[in-house]
Amino acid sequence: MTLTDDGAGFAVTGPFADALSGEGNNLVTRAADAFAATFDAAVTGRITLDKQLPVASGLGGGSADAAAMLRLLARRHGIALDDPRLFAIADALGADVPACLFNRTALGTGRGERLVPIDGASGVPVLLVNPGIAVSTAQVFANWDRVDRGALSDDGTLIDRARAGRNDLFEPACRLAPAIATLVEWLAAQPGCMLARMSGSGATCFGLFDSVGQRQAAAGRLAGDQPGYWCLETVLS
Repeated sequence: MTLTDDGAGFAVTGPFADALSGEGNNLVTRAADAFAATFDAAVTGRITLDKQLPVASGLGGGSADAAAMLRLLARRHGIALDDPRLFAIADALGADVPACLFNRTALGTGRGERLVPIDGASGVPVLLVNPGIAVSTAQVFANWDRVDRGALSDDGTLIDRARAGRNDLFEPACRLAPAIATLVEWLAAQPGCMLARMSGSGATCFGLFDSVGQRQAAAGRLAGDQPGYWCLETVLS
């Protein structure tokens, strides 16, 4: 994300630029407008978004873009990044935006906007994989049975708690895209994978690995097995 003084408007670059709609529907410009209104600050210049994440992939890419815009504007205008007004803007933009603005591993409760930092997870190797399927969040929620299966456990180590957890949208997403279940099984079977899950409402899945080397080896095997899949090697922040 960049904001330059040479020009005006909003542009998208990157491998997934064509998948985004026009300026009026983008969370980035909505974030900029909300910041300007909240802080009575003029937002001028040309906004350029370098879109590296697949669209409609369950990664909260649009939310992360909006949060990046808020952080950029806050720095430019001398606003503290923990200013409650920033988080109020983020919450109004979407349930995932406060977590992206928080910018560190955290436990989210409520709609996900109540964030508690989690220590001990930073640096854990992560492999993100998308099977090239755009899954509609609206359709996944429409297929969700809305059964309350209770709160997640807060006992044990972080990885134990994660393993005992669940994603209630996994089953309805798999009914729409069976490749998701196959991908989670593949990730779980890789040497060193501590945990494999679907991200958000899909179709991107992730594996947490014991070491960077094991994550790299899994990414190499994926490139051979499924050369058309999108893949990103990263770590928890």
